[in-house]
Amino acid sequence: MRLSQSNAVDENELLRQGLTLSYDRFATLAEFTFMRSDEFYMHRALDQAHLAAAAGEVPVGAVVVDAQGEIIGVGCNAPVASCDPSGHAEVRALREAGKHQDNYRLEGCTLFVTLEPCMMCAGAMIHARLARLVYGAAEPRAGMVESKANLLAQPWFNHQVLVTGGVLAPASQKLLKRFFAARREQPCE
Repeated sequence: MRLSQSNAVDENELLRQGLTLSYDRFATLAEFTFMRSDEFYMHRALDQAHLAAAAGEVPVGAVVVDAQGEIIGVGCNAPVASCDPSGHAEVRALREAGKHQDNYRLEGCTLFVTLEPCMMCAGAMIHARLARLVYGAAEPRAGMVESKANLLAQPWFNHQVLVTGGVLAPASQKLLKRFFAARREQPCE
């Protein structure tokens, strides 16, 4: 998302400041709108994905945002480092958000994640009663939100989650492709 020159804000500076941003710091409606945009929060999730990649984990990142626009949970993929098969970015962000809210139910919250969630993560979102999911790249092999199935909208569940896909998908895809290309180049041990 690019802002017009008349309402210019240094997007790179916004991204560098990360989670410390406060809405009352911005004077124009355009600046506030960028702060509240899906792209802004997806950039935060991409920051988490970069942390995962730097740690040698599959580069997936997630953030949970409450109804007021505050980031209340972040997570990067870490199943290998944590020896935890549930250590996906989404689950880690949901856990942190639950602790922040002192409640496992995250009603009114939105989860932003760089890759379409798997079955486990989709189930956690339903259980948390998230209002919305926003994801970046589709996961054609294991995506359980739109690619293989849509678990989040099934009528037999007591809660459905609204879904927006493809937000900053090229950035997520590029990060994943670069990570797996580098892994293929490494010699076998």
